[in-house]
Amino acid sequence: MKSSGVATRRLTVAQALITFLTRQYTERDGHRQRLITATWGIFGHGNVAGIGQALLESGTGPFPLSPPGRRLPGTDTPTGPDTPYTSCMPYFQGRNEQAMVHAAVGYARQSRRLSAHAVTTSIGPGATNLVTGAALATINRLPVLLLPGDTFATRPADPVLQQLEVPYAGDLSVNDALRPVSRFFDRITRPEALIPSALQAMRVLADPAETGAVTLALPQDVQVEAYDWPEEFFAERDWRVGRPCADRAALASARRALADAQRPLVVVGGGVHHSEAEAALGAFADATGIPVASTQAGKGSLPYDHPADIGGIGHTGTAVAAELARTADLVIGVGTRWSDFTTASSTLFQNPSVRFLNINVTSFDAHKMAGLTLIADAREALTSLTSSPVRVQPSYEREYREAKVGWEQRVDTAFRAEDPHAVPTQTQVLGVLDSLVDQDDIVINAAGSLPGDLHRLWRARSVDQYHVEYGYSCMGYEIPAAIGVCLAAPGRPVWALVGDGTYLMNPTEIVTAVQEGIPIKVVILQNHGYASIGGLSESVGGERFGTAYRHRAPDGTYTGAPLPVDLAANAESLGLRMIRARTVDDLRQALIDARGADVPTGVYVETETADTVSSAPPAQAWWDVPVAEIATRPSAVKAREEYERHFAERRRQL
Repeated sequence: MKSSGVATRRLTVAQALITFLTRQYTERDGHRQRLITATWGIFGHGNVAGIGQALLESGTGPFPLSPPGRRLPGTDTPTGPDTPYTSCMPYFQGRNEQAMVHAAVGYARQSRRLSAHAVTTSIGPGATNLVTGAALATINRLPVLLLPGDTFATRPADPVLQQLEVPYAGDLSVNDALRPVSRFFDRITRPEALIPSALQAMRVLADPAETGAVTLALPQDVQVEAYDWPEEFFAERDWRVGRPCADRAALASARRALADAQRPLVVVGGGVHHSEAEAALGAFADATGIPVASTQAGKGSLPYDHPADIGGIGHTGTAVAAELARTADLVIGVGTRWSDFTTASSTLFQNPSVRFLNINVTSFDAHKMAGLTLIADAREALTSLTSSPVRVQPSYEREYREAKVGWEQRVDTAFRAEDPHAVPTQTQVLGVLDSLVDQDDIVINAAGSLPGDLHRLWRARSVDQYHVEYGYSCMGYEIPAAIGVCLAAPGRPVWALVGDGTYLMNPTEIVTAVQEGIPIKVVILQNHGYASIGGLSESVGGERFGTAYRHRAPDGTYTGAPLPVDLAANAESLGLRMIRARTVDDLRQALIDARGADVPTGVYVETETADTVSSAPPAQAWWDVPVAEIATRPSAVKAREEYERHFAERRRQL
């Protein structure tokens, strides 16, 4: 059609949006990939006739399992087919709205934030179920496009089904709950409003400094409304993901700080992975001899056996990193947002002369800890600093390298199972898995006691092997995220490690993995309750109250016999092939079988009950969880005394 000399195409709003999304690309370092590569959806009255019909009309076509032309960092190995995408929008059928976002986030993280998924739901409970996933995406700075249905823009009846009535504001809906957890939010109440809003949505998704959850709320009547769209709206569009360089003056200040430092320490966060800066980090560490500690998101930036890698830092970190942090006079944060776990609730960096140098693409994060700032891409900044390196004293290198050897011996002890016929502890489960994986394997976790054990002990062999979501530490993330990671990294073994508490939160996407034939490997550890919070409760005077999965005892507490819950049978009922392991030897064979399986497979192991939390080395640094100031129970009184001792060590970095 023609209108005012401009070529147009008549489509519904939903059809126009899906068509638009199939034409959006990101480009970085000469690699081009589709920005939105698939849509997850659960349909209800709020989106079935709009987005649902548009997806059907688009054609769901075969899904390219990874963006074409993408390559593994530091290799010439393609990660997926080198063929162009078709114009269709592949669709995945989810079972839980929150889980669909988790799958999309797992995909985006594995894709280095260069490709993402969309998620569509109906209005009402479908839309509000997105909030947790949206918060996780935004906190972790990972892109996901949310397309919830919304109540009628034209208000033909008021209220309609699932409409939230707000007496003082007629234009609010439950979707407004997504505003604080979205990096961009808009409600499309007229067809023509989609054009600027869709462009802004793509800008935010592709921007390393702004990305997170993006929400376009779509009233169900507007979704199906036809409009004459300019053809130019559907032209292919490239969103360039740039690599901003540091200001010269800031770079000079950073070099002076490095030259003056006697005991510098690098702390790497997820920004190193997002930037694909691992090789640049390795070159910087080799040139300077500065030790490198990692946050949960940054772990694996150096392989565990690199001489400068000293493991995780903070409350769940290694003893080596903790000791170096306490005496460091310059801490170089690269792509980290300085969470309380990393800083041990502001008690870790104790040197009176300590100063911070922050390399971050986001100004907000770069200015934390009152640090010098290099607002720049991590790879570019590290490369610039390496061009004129300052080497640390040989005695400092010897100190941390010898300490690293001692720590690895402690890891060996924690992983070792003296009796192969015994029931394994949780850390022994990790030890057996550690002995079987290679650089192809990807390990996913998010919550419970496992993140601490993994951060402290796991030996990351590749830049993307370690995938622990600890920005939000969301129970139920692991299984759907494993599906997303498998879609972005086909052919690689992907392990979802879950405790019983996490499993019970969100096992539903097992059905999706079975339906799609995605060979995730799920390891279910049965320890009869919330092991991590049970240990924390004990340490703060809570006496493990309400944390065990047990029958009630005569006194009303949950201290009776363990519940007769068979999680393996539950997983099998959802279609997962399950292998039960009783002993360490059983476990080894089960993990070998699961690793080689080409169908979704689970391994179920009941860990040694005496190992209520973990047999790993204890926390090397504090974490601030306030304790009751007034109490009668001795456990809480003692815990408060310990709390006040640590609290006195807190220090504001000014």
